[in-house]
Amino acid sequence: MIKYIARRLIILLPELWIITVIVFTLMQLSPGDFLDQYRLDPSVSKETLQAMEKELGLDKPAVVQYFYWFGKLLKLDFGYSFYYRRPVASLISERLLGTFVLSLYSFVISWIIGVVLGVVSALKKYTLTDKILTVIAFSGLALPGFFLALVLLYMAARTGWFPIGGMYSPETSRLDVWNAFKDIFWRLQLPAFTLTFGGFAGLMRYQRGTLLDVLNEDYVEFARAKGMPERVVIYKHALRNAINPLVTMFGGSLAGLLSGAVITETIFSWPGLGRLTYQALLQKDYYVVMASTVISTVLLIIGNLVGDILLAAVDPRIRYE
Repeated sequence: MIKYIARRLIILLPELWIITVIVFTLMQLSPGDFLDQYRLDPSVSKETLQAMEKELGLDKPAVVQYFYWFGKLLKLDFGYSFYYRRPVASLISERLLGTFVLSLYSFVISWIIGVVLGVVSALKKYTLTDKILTVIAFSGLALPGFFLALVLLYMAARTGWFPIGGMYSPETSRLDVWNAFKDIFWRLQLPAFTLTFGGFAGLMRYQRGTLLDVLNEDYVEFARAKGMPERVVIYKHALRNAINPLVTMFGGSLAGLLSGAVITETIFSWPGLGRLTYQALLQKDYYVVMASTVISTVLLIIGNLVGDILLAAVDPRIRYE
Protein backbone atom coordinates (compact mmCIF):
# COMPACT_ATOMS: atom_id res chain seq x y z
CA MET A 1 0.00 0.00 0.00
CA ILE A 2 2.82 2.43 0.90
CA LYS A 3 4.54 1.82 -2.43
CA TYR A 4 1.27 2.36 -4.26
CA ILE A 5 0.67 5.69 -2.47
CA ALA A 6 4.26 6.75 -3.19
CA ARG A 7 3.84 5.99 -6.92
CA ARG A 8 0.61 7.99 -7.07
CA LEU A 9 2.24 10.97 -5.38
CA ILE A 10 5.30 10.80 -7.63
CA ILE A 11 3.21 11.17 -10.79
CA LEU A 12 1.59 14.27 -9.28
CA LEU A 13 4.25 16.62 -10.67
CA PRO A 14 4.09 15.52 -14.34
CA GLU A 15 0.29 15.50 -14.24
CA LEU A 16 0.29 18.95 -12.68
CA TRP A 17 2.73 20.24 -15.29
CA ILE A 18 0.68 18.91 -18.22
CA ILE A 19 -2.59 20.37 -16.88
CA THR A 20 -1.05 23.79 -16.20
CA VAL A 21 0.45 23.86 -19.70
CA ILE A 22 -2.96 23.12 -21.22
CA VAL A 23 -4.74 25.77 -19.14
CA PHE A 24 -2.08 28.41 -19.77
CA THR A 25 -2.12 27.68 -23.51
CA LEU A 26 -5.91 28.00 -23.68
CA MET A 27 -5.77 31.33 -21.87
CA GLN A 28 -3.08 32.59 -24.23
CA LEU A 29 -5.09 31.50 -27.27
CA SER A 30 -8.14 33.43 -26.11
CA PRO A 31 -8.26 36.96 -27.57
CA GLY A 32 -6.87 39.87 -25.58
CA ASP A 33 -5.12 40.15 -22.24
CA PHE A 34 -5.47 41.98 -18.93
CA LEU A 35 -4.39 45.35 -20.39
CA ASP A 36 -7.17 45.47 -23.00
CA GLN A 37 -9.37 47.43 -20.61
CA TYR A 38 -6.67 50.10 -20.43
CA ARG A 39 -6.02 50.12 -24.19
CA LEU A 40 -9.67 51.09 -24.70
CA ASP A 41 -9.23 54.07 -22.39
CA PRO A 42 -8.04 57.09 -24.44
CA SER A 43 -6.67 58.76 -21.31
CA VAL A 44 -4.03 56.01 -20.89
CA SER A 45 -0.91 56.81 -22.95
CA LYS A 46 1.16 54.30 -24.89
CA GLU A 47 4.10 54.91 -22.55
CA THR A 48 1.93 53.97 -19.56
CA LEU A 49 0.76 50.80 -21.30
CA GLN A 50 4.33 49.82 -22.15
CA ALA A 51 5.38 50.40 -18.55
CA MET A 52 2.47 48.26 -17.30
CA GLU A 53 3.32 45.48 -19.77
CA LYS A 54 6.89 45.44 -18.51
CA GLU A 55 5.80 45.56 -14.87
CA LEU A 56 3.39 42.63 -15.27
CA GLY A 57 5.70 40.64 -17.56
CA LEU A 58 3.24 40.69 -20.45
CA ASP A 59 5.92 42.00 -22.84
CA LYS A 60 7.69 38.62 -22.73
CA PRO A 61 6.80 35.62 -24.94
CA ALA A 62 4.14 33.26 -23.59
CA VAL A 63 6.66 30.43 -23.11
CA VAL A 64 8.89 32.66 -20.99
CA GLN A 65 5.89 33.81 -18.94
CA TYR A 66 4.85 30.23 -18.26
CA PHE A 67 8.22 28.90 -17.17
CA TYR A 68 8.81 32.00 -15.04
CA TRP A 69 5.52 31.26 -13.25
CA PHE A 70 6.18 27.50 -12.99
CA GLY A 71 9.62 28.13 -11.52
CA LYS A 72 8.02 30.26 -8.82
CA LEU A 73 5.37 27.59 -8.29
CA LEU A 74 8.07 25.04 -7.42
CA LYS A 75 8.98 27.44 -4.59
CA LEU A 76 5.28 27.52 -3.54
CA ASP A 77 4.89 31.05 -4.93
CA PHE A 78 1.68 31.39 -6.99
CA GLY A 79 2.69 34.69 -8.57
CA TYR A 80 1.18 38.17 -8.55
CA SER A 81 -2.41 39.15 -9.33
CA PHE A 82 -2.72 41.71 -12.13
CA TYR A 83 -6.11 42.99 -11.02
CA TYR A 84 -5.73 43.02 -7.23
CA ARG A 85 -2.03 44.03 -7.30
CA ARG A 86 -1.09 41.62 -4.55
CA PRO A 87 0.36 38.11 -4.18
CA VAL A 88 -2.00 35.40 -5.37
CA ALA A 89 -1.30 33.21 -2.33
CA SER A 90 -2.63 35.80 0.13
CA LEU A 91 -5.60 36.50 -2.13
CA ILE A 92 -6.57 32.83 -2.35
CA SER A 93 -6.00 32.21 1.36
CA GLU A 94 -8.67 34.83 2.12
CA ARG A 95 -11.20 33.09 -0.12
CA LEU A 96 -10.42 29.50 0.86
CA LEU A 97 -12.26 29.75 4.15
CA GLY A 98 -15.55 30.84 2.55
CA THR A 99 -15.47 28.13 -0.09
CA PHE A 100 -14.30 25.46 2.35
CA VAL A 101 -17.08 26.24 4.84
CA LEU A 102 -19.80 26.27 2.18
CA SER A 103 -18.60 23.24 0.22
CA LEU A 104 -17.73 21.05 3.20
CA TYR A 105 -21.04 21.79 4.95
CA SER A 106 -23.11 20.96 1.84
CA PHE A 107 -20.84 17.99 1.03
CA VAL A 108 -21.39 16.34 4.42
CA ILE A 109 -25.13 17.01 4.44
CA SER A 110 -25.51 15.74 0.86
CA TRP A 111 -23.75 12.47 1.58
CA ILE A 112 -25.58 11.78 4.82
CA ILE A 113 -29.02 12.51 3.38
CA GLY A 114 -28.28 10.90 0.01
CA VAL A 115 -27.00 7.59 1.39
CA VAL A 116 -29.67 7.28 4.11
CA LEU A 117 -32.59 8.12 1.82
CA GLY A 118 -31.14 5.88 -0.90
CA VAL A 119 -31.18 2.94 1.48
CA VAL A 120 -34.72 3.79 2.63
CA SER A 121 -35.90 4.11 -0.98
CA ALA A 122 -34.41 0.72 -1.90
CA LEU A 123 -35.90 -1.05 1.12
CA LYS A 124 -39.32 0.53 0.47
CA LYS A 125 -39.24 -0.25 -3.24
CA TYR A 126 -42.42 0.73 -5.15
CA THR A 127 -44.18 1.93 -2.00
CA LEU A 128 -45.55 5.43 -1.47
CA THR A 129 -42.37 6.38 0.40
CA ASP A 130 -40.23 5.28 -2.54
CA LYS A 131 -42.38 7.23 -4.98
CA ILE A 132 -42.18 10.42 -2.90
CA LEU A 133 -38.41 10.10 -2.58
CA THR A 134 -38.15 9.42 -6.32
CA VAL A 135 -40.06 12.62 -7.11
CA ILE A 136 -37.79 14.60 -4.79
CA ALA A 137 -34.67 13.05 -6.33
CA PHE A 138 -35.74 13.71 -9.92
CA SER A 139 -36.65 17.28 -8.95
CA GLY A 140 -33.16 17.77 -7.54
CA LEU A 141 -31.59 16.32 -10.69
CA ALA A 142 -33.76 18.28 -13.11
CA LEU A 143 -33.85 21.66 -11.39
CA PRO A 144 -30.88 23.85 -12.47
CA GLY A 145 -28.82 25.06 -9.55
CA PHE A 146 -28.82 28.69 -10.69
CA PHE A 147 -32.63 28.70 -10.97
CA LEU A 148 -33.05 27.27 -7.48
CA ALA A 149 -30.58 29.85 -6.16
CA LEU A 150 -32.53 32.70 -7.78
CA VAL A 151 -35.82 31.37 -6.36
CA LEU A 152 -34.33 31.16 -2.87
CA LEU A 153 -32.85 34.63 -3.22
CA TYR A 154 -36.23 36.03 -4.27
CA MET A 155 -37.91 34.26 -1.35
CA ALA A 156 -35.36 35.70 1.07
CA ALA A 157 -35.84 39.21 -0.29
CA ARG A 158 -39.65 39.01 -0.07
CA THR A 159 -39.93 37.37 3.34
CA GLY A 160 -36.84 38.66 5.12
CA TRP A 161 -36.36 35.25 6.74
CA PHE A 162 -32.82 34.86 5.45
CA PRO A 163 -30.03 37.30 4.51
CA ILE A 164 -29.93 37.89 0.76
CA GLY A 165 -26.18 37.59 0.25
CA GLY A 166 -22.67 37.63 1.61
CA MET A 167 -20.90 35.67 4.30
CA TYR A 168 -20.62 38.48 6.80
CA SER A 169 -23.01 41.18 7.96
CA PRO A 170 -21.81 44.74 8.79
CA GLU A 171 -22.16 43.90 12.48
CA THR A 172 -20.15 40.64 12.39
CA SER A 173 -16.87 42.27 13.39
CA ARG A 174 -18.52 43.77 16.49
CA LEU A 175 -20.12 40.51 17.66
CA ASP A 176 -18.66 38.01 20.09
CA VAL A 177 -17.50 34.63 18.81
CA TRP A 178 -20.76 32.76 19.44
CA ASN A 179 -23.03 35.40 17.89
CA ALA A 180 -20.67 35.82 14.94
CA PHE A 181 -20.80 32.05 14.39
CA LYS A 182 -24.61 32.08 14.47
CA ASP A 183 -24.70 34.99 12.01
CA ILE A 184 -22.41 33.22 9.51
CA PHE A 185 -24.25 29.92 10.00
CA TRP A 186 -27.60 31.57 9.24
CA ARG A 187 -26.18 33.19 6.10
CA LEU A 188 -24.81 29.80 5.05
CA GLN A 189 -28.17 28.08 4.79
CA LEU A 190 -29.46 29.28 1.40
CA PRO A 191 -26.27 28.68 -0.65
CA ALA A 192 -25.72 25.38 1.17
CA PHE A 193 -29.28 24.24 0.42
CA THR A 194 -28.74 25.09 -3.25
CA LEU A 195 -25.67 22.84 -3.43
CA THR A 196 -27.15 20.11 -1.23
CA PHE A 197 -30.42 19.72 -3.11
CA GLY A 198 -28.76 18.75 -6.36
CA GLY A 199 -25.99 16.77 -4.67
CA PHE A 200 -28.00 14.43 -2.48
CA ALA A 201 -30.51 13.66 -5.27
CA GLY A 202 -27.93 11.95 -7.46
CA LEU A 203 -26.39 10.10 -4.53
CA MET A 204 -29.80 8.87 -3.39
CA ARG A 205 -30.67 7.41 -6.79
CA TYR A 206 -27.24 5.84 -7.11
CA GLN A 207 -27.41 4.27 -3.66
CA ARG A 208 -30.92 2.97 -4.34
CA GLY A 209 -29.87 1.36 -7.62
CA THR A 210 -26.72 -0.30 -6.28
CA LEU A 211 -28.48 -1.65 -3.19
CA LEU A 212 -31.33 -3.10 -5.27
CA ASP A 213 -28.80 -4.81 -7.52
CA VAL A 214 -27.01 -6.35 -4.56
CA LEU A 215 -30.26 -7.47 -2.90
CA ASN A 216 -30.93 -9.64 -5.97
CA GLU A 217 -27.56 -11.43 -5.73
CA ASP A 218 -27.47 -15.17 -4.92
CA TYR A 219 -25.45 -14.77 -1.73
CA VAL A 220 -28.12 -12.47 -0.28
CA GLU A 221 -30.81 -15.03 -1.02
CA PHE A 222 -28.58 -17.73 0.49
CA ALA A 223 -28.12 -15.66 3.68
CA ARG A 224 -31.89 -15.30 3.97
CA ALA A 225 -32.35 -19.01 3.37
CA LYS A 226 -29.98 -19.74 6.26
CA GLY A 227 -32.38 -17.86 8.53
CA MET A 228 -30.28 -14.77 9.16
CA PRO A 229 -32.23 -11.78 10.46
CA GLU A 230 -33.20 -9.35 7.70
CA ARG A 231 -31.33 -6.55 9.49
CA VAL A 232 -28.09 -8.56 9.36
CA VAL A 233 -28.62 -9.51 5.72
CA ILE A 234 -29.17 -5.92 4.63
CA TYR A 235 -26.75 -3.92 6.77
CA LYS A 236 -23.92 -6.41 7.18
CA HIS A 237 -23.88 -8.15 3.80
CA ALA A 238 -25.84 -6.24 1.16
CA LEU A 239 -25.11 -2.64 2.14
CA ARG A 240 -21.40 -3.26 2.62
CA ASN A 241 -21.09 -4.36 -1.01
CA ALA A 242 -23.51 -1.74 -2.33
CA ILE A 243 -21.44 1.06 -0.80
CA ASN A 244 -18.32 0.28 -2.87
CA PRO A 245 -19.24 2.39 -5.95
CA LEU A 246 -20.11 5.32 -3.66
CA VAL A 247 -16.70 5.10 -2.00
CA THR A 248 -15.11 5.64 -5.41
CA MET A 249 -17.42 8.59 -6.03
CA PHE A 250 -16.55 9.98 -2.60
CA GLY A 251 -12.89 10.33 -3.51
CA GLY A 252 -13.64 12.01 -6.82
CA SER A 253 -16.10 14.44 -5.29
CA LEU A 254 -13.45 15.77 -2.90
CA ALA A 255 -11.98 17.67 -5.85
CA GLY A 256 -15.14 19.75 -6.08
CA LEU A 257 -14.86 21.05 -2.54
CA LEU A 258 -13.01 24.20 -3.63
CA SER A 259 -14.24 24.64 -7.17
CA GLY A 260 -17.77 23.28 -7.41
CA ALA A 261 -19.74 26.30 -6.22
CA VAL A 262 -18.95 29.00 -8.79
CA ILE A 263 -22.54 29.83 -9.77
CA THR A 264 -23.86 29.58 -6.22
CA GLU A 265 -21.10 31.81 -4.86
CA THR A 266 -21.75 34.37 -7.58
CA ILE A 267 -25.53 34.54 -7.07
CA PHE A 268 -25.31 34.74 -3.28
CA SER A 269 -22.24 37.04 -3.30
CA TRP A 270 -20.40 34.45 -1.23
CA PRO A 271 -16.68 35.30 -0.95
CA GLY A 272 -15.26 32.04 -2.24
CA LEU A 273 -12.55 30.69 -4.49
CA GLY A 274 -14.94 29.71 -7.29
CA ARG A 275 -16.24 33.25 -7.63
CA LEU A 276 -12.68 34.61 -7.52
CA THR A 277 -11.59 32.24 -10.29
CA TYR A 278 -14.56 33.17 -12.47
CA GLN A 279 -13.79 36.88 -12.09
CA ALA A 280 -10.12 36.21 -12.84
CA LEU A 281 -11.08 34.42 -16.07
CA LEU A 282 -13.09 37.43 -17.20
CA GLN A 283 -10.27 39.82 -16.30
CA LYS A 284 -7.51 37.66 -17.83
CA ASP A 285 -5.79 37.53 -14.45
CA TYR A 286 -3.63 34.59 -15.51
CA TYR A 287 -1.88 33.69 -12.29
CA VAL A 288 -5.04 33.60 -10.19
CA VAL A 289 -6.57 31.15 -12.67
CA MET A 290 -3.39 29.07 -12.73
CA ALA A 291 -3.25 28.92 -8.93
CA SER A 292 -6.87 27.75 -8.78
CA THR A 293 -6.07 25.12 -11.40
CA VAL A 294 -3.15 23.83 -9.34
CA ILE A 295 -5.27 23.58 -6.19
CA SER A 296 -8.10 21.78 -8.03
CA THR A 297 -5.64 19.36 -9.68
CA VAL A 298 -3.95 18.48 -6.40
CA LEU A 299 -7.34 17.94 -4.76
CA LEU A 300 -8.48 15.74 -7.66
CA ILE A 301 -5.42 13.51 -7.46
CA ILE A 302 -5.50 13.30 -3.67
CA GLY A 303 -9.28 12.71 -3.75
CA ASN A 304 -8.91 9.80 -6.16
CA LEU A 305 -6.11 8.40 -4.01
CA VAL A 306 -8.28 8.65 -0.90
CA GLY A 307 -11.10 6.91 -2.78
CA ASP A 308 -8.80 4.03 -3.78
CA ILE A 309 -7.53 3.64 -0.21
CA LEU A 310 -11.04 3.67 1.24
CA LEU A 311 -12.17 1.15 -1.38
CA ALA A 312 -9.38 -1.20 -0.34
CA ALA A 313 -10.39 -0.71 3.29
CA VAL A 314 -14.04 -1.66 2.76
CA ASP A 315 -13.55 -4.35 0.11
CA PRO A 316 -11.16 -7.17 1.12
CA ARG A 317 -10.95 -8.33 -2.50
CA ILE A 318 -8.99 -5.21 -3.49
CA ARG A 319 -5.31 -4.98 -2.68
CA TYR A 320 -2.69 -2.55 -3.99
CA GLU A 321 0.59 -4.42 -3.96
